[in-house]
Amino acid sequence: MVEPVPIHPNAPAWFRRALAVPFDDGFVDVEGASIHYVAWGERGRRGLVFVHGGGAHGHWWTHVAASFAAEFRVIAVDLSGHGDSGHRDHYDLEQWTREVLAASDDAGIDGMPVIVGHSMGGMVTITTASLHPARVAGIIVCDSPVTEPDPEVESSRLKAEFVKPPRPWVSIDAAVEKFRTVPAQERYLDYVRDHVARRSLKPVEGGYQWKFDRGVFAQFQGQLRGVALPYLKSLVCRFALLRSEFGLVTDDIGASMFEATGRVAPVFVLPEAGHHPMLDQPLILLTALRALLADWDHSEPHRRRG
Repeated sequence: MVEPVPIHPNAPAWFRRALAVPFDDGFVDVEGASIHYVAWGERGRRGLVFVHGGGAHGHWWTHVAASFAAEFRVIAVDLSGHGDSGHRDHYDLEQWTREVLAASDDAGIDGMPVIVGHSMGGMVTITTASLHPARVAGIIVCDSPVTEPDPEVESSRLKAEFVKPPRPWVSIDAAVEKFRTVPAQERYLDYVRDHVARRSLKPVEGGYQWKFDRGVFAQFQGQLRGVALPYLKSLVCRFALLRSEFGLVTDDIGASMFEATGRVAPVFVLPEAGHHPMLDQPLILLTALRALLADWDHSEPHRRRG
């Protein structure tokens, strides 16, 4: 198990309880890369799989995912190029789907899991369900703007934030102080931001550096928004979109995604949430996930027509 990181003094009781839930670190080889995942709950239970966004890692989900450990076998995956997983010379959306499923199998999930993905991880989640419909019970996507891309805007933003040469931070505290998201948002809970940032660092010569591989963004620059669009249109499993009020999925994008899924997938707005709801509105996000899972346990899915 990874050594525990300090908990911010402002952390409330619910957050401390979530971080106190025991977890295991798992690793599985997928096509030459070691894929890391965090796992909570007993093996052999039905599964709940969390997939992070670009530049993030599984521990972005810890304070949300751990809350389901009493009911599910829960895992949060580090996609290759992220977190404690291996890096590749080339990254492929469909390869990431195989990593998600391999981690799910290795973790001892019983049956078909529900997969929850945020941002880029939502695009991976959509693709996983589209390509492997017999292996996925349903998917919940959090503020993933699947639409035709604007390459100039996306490329410029990604180059500015991710692809420039890294420089090490002299200390963990110095790096944590400067931690921020892309896109930035108006509000972060300081105790969540602190925990996520501390889990995001690795030691390098001269100090500490963020764990993610900038090569991911050099490869996909300008294409992230549109890469999952063909897969969205072929979904057959249960699907729900959680749209952050101040996120990247606008009213128009939410409506177009609703149309692309055959007008059978609900779209919910997370009030007061930025693009990264686990960092500013985690309890609202947790409530939405619980409500959807409870409903899916006791209702029949709507099916896409023809």
